[in-house]
Amino acid sequence: MSSTSAQIGVTGLAVMGRNLARNFARNGYTVALHNRTAARTHALVQEFGDEGDFIPTETAKEFVAALERPRRLVVMVKAGEPTDAVIEEFAPLLEEGDMIVDGGNAHFADTRRRERELREQGLHFVGTGVSGGEEGALLGPSIMPGGSEESYAALGPMLERISAKAEDGAPCVTHVGPDGAGHFVKMVHNGIEYADMQLIAEAYQLLRDVGGYSPAQIADIFRTWNTGRLDSYLIEITAEVLSHVDAETGKPFVDVVQDQAEQKGTGRWTVQIALDLGVPVSGIAEAVFARSLSGHTELRAASRDLPGPAAKPLGEAEARAFADQVEQALYASKIVSYTQGFHKIVAGSAEYGWDIDLGAVASIWRGGCIIRAAFLDRIRAAYDARPDLPSLLSDATFAQEIGAAQDDWRAVVVAATRQGVPTPGFSAALAYYDALRADRLPAALTQGQRDFFGAHTYRRTDREGSFHTLWGGDRSEVRS
Repeated sequence: MSSTSAQIGVTGLAVMGRNLARNFARNGYTVALHNRTAARTHALVQEFGDEGDFIPTETAKEFVAALERPRRLVVMVKAGEPTDAVIEEFAPLLEEGDMIVDGGNAHFADTRRRERELREQGLHFVGTGVSGGEEGALLGPSIMPGGSEESYAALGPMLERISAKAEDGAPCVTHVGPDGAGHFVKMVHNGIEYADMQLIAEAYQLLRDVGGYSPAQIADIFRTWNTGRLDSYLIEITAEVLSHVDAETGKPFVDVVQDQAEQKGTGRWTVQIALDLGVPVSGIAEAVFARSLSGHTELRAASRDLPGPAAKPLGEAEARAFADQVEQALYASKIVSYTQGFHKIVAGSAEYGWDIDLGAVASIWRGGCIIRAAFLDRIRAAYDARPDLPSLLSDATFAQEIGAAQDDWRAVVVAATRQGVPTPGFSAALAYYDALRADRLPAALTQGQRDFFGAHTYRRTDREGSFHTLWGGDRSEVRS
């Protein structure tokens, strides 16, 4: 079935684009389709044409002509040069007030540039983070659009209809802010996802090497955890992965997969931009570095005989108690990861003038996306109650929980260190927590060293101003 006019169009019909187009059609919208190779367009209609109303097109002009005004053109191609090429192809065919929606994993700086350039042409550019993978794109993702308020007025209701819905029925989409705000928040989402996955992996390794549990037993532990405060998509799928048995060998699936984790770049961007903003995201950074280290197989092979302890599995009763401690460490470390991620959003929002609503961000992450977790409801409530909350750790409930967890958290990090099990995520999270609560940090010494070798000056605790010590015989102090 087809119409002569489409409410929205999708160009770029690989898995994500195809499923997003189907999602729009399933929700009652007529969808114009375009792909660089027309065969993919026709294949979509042939296979899924009964799901809704599609208008297949073969040329850019046909595609644009099929869209009603204001035109809503969704671009689902690879980030970088391919996205720029699509924009250069379609922008001249559009009219004032039309919009190009980039649903790829673009760098937010590219989105800011594109939004500025297209705004000068009278066009809206909507950088839109889409999370949930191919299943989310089809069944309902978490959607993070940036861009102008005018563009959201025309596009937002459609995104709200196709988005995931939280348990209270709220759509998992909000207008994040101007220009690159949507892609920035999506980048931070992915950084938190990296940290979350690393922490879960460390919990698995500890339960296996120190607790002595098999993958199937660990799967059962994760299923139990998923009924409580750790309830989340990632905990749920971890249990599925750990319980899976390789059909060919009969071994646990996790034992036949090479221990080399790959990455597509958004985690690295999160760390790089955090450095530019001066925001510590040590948990995310350690997750990125852990993936990097896993891929250096020659270095790891050359280092395998280095001296150090070998893990010795605990007895049954001790293992059960240890598993409870690992749950505490995992939960506390997750709170720290989210704390760091939201701190970065605050810093980015201030730097670029976005005025991002942190409660709204937590709200749209409750469904559809990869990091969806039960405790996002509580994060939303915390920021709704106090929009100026300095940190998640400043919230009384989270502070109380992390305080109750810290003895077990510390015990787990000590056990990992003594038994030679690497836990960079757990350890970095604990170090961040202790750094925040410290009365004084060794940065005073660091600044003294900087003044000694580079005359970088320092500030005193007892009076205002910048000072420099003449590091010679008399070591006199001068005001800078």
